[in-house]
Amino acid sequence: MIGMLRIQHFVKNVLKRPSFVIFPRVRYFSEKPLDVNTNVAKDVILFKYDNPRFFKIINIFAGCQFVFWSYLSVFAYSKLRDAPVDPSKETTWWRKINLGENKYRNGLAVISFIIGYGILTITWMYTLRSVRYLILHQGGQNLSFVTYTPFMKNRIFTVSLKNVNCKESRSVAVSQLPLKVKGHYLHYILDMRGEFKNPTLFDHTAGLRRKWRTAA
Repeated sequence: MIGMLRIQHFVKNVLKRPSFVIFPRVRYFSEKPLDVNTNVAKDVILFKYDNPRFFKIINIFAGCQFVFWSYLSVFAYSKLRDAPVDPSKETTWWRKINLGENKYRNGLAVISFIIGYGILTITWMYTLRSVRYLILHQGGQNLSFVTYTPFMKNRIFTVSLKNVNCKESRSVAVSQLPLKVKGHYLHYILDMRGEFKNPTLFDHTAGLRRKWRTAA
């Protein structure tokens, strides 16, 4: 009987404590979205990462790589000539390879083009998914993404806040914070070197983890 009374007393004391005392590492999650007024009176910048020089450099690099590998592809296809090697002649194995043979010539041309095109594609995808500004619109229902582009212009699109899913907490993200937008392939990236202009408002709007219902 005494043991049961002690257990009940312990439970009552625990229930009186705020959740962040029991779980200190998830203090952010103990706050409810209703604790912060997300119905903003005017447009608010939630996040800013202004680093156009970096994206200009990587896109110039990617463009140069594409030109180089494309030239190498054209050169391999048009300039390599069929030069059979006498099999009876003793020499190293790599000297016996006839690069002008169709399978080698066409293979080198295709592989060279794929390498150059792959570098360019990956760089462009990374650029287009890197968020420059994240803007919460008046009323707190819509969110605008301003991303970089390969040609140094801004790309802007607006989505409903309910269609944005933050994959992890801002407090645990190390280098990048991924945001998933419903109906868009891949994730949009917030570089943690950027500045969260309104961190509390971000945590209760774009920074929430949402689950979408899939159509039956």
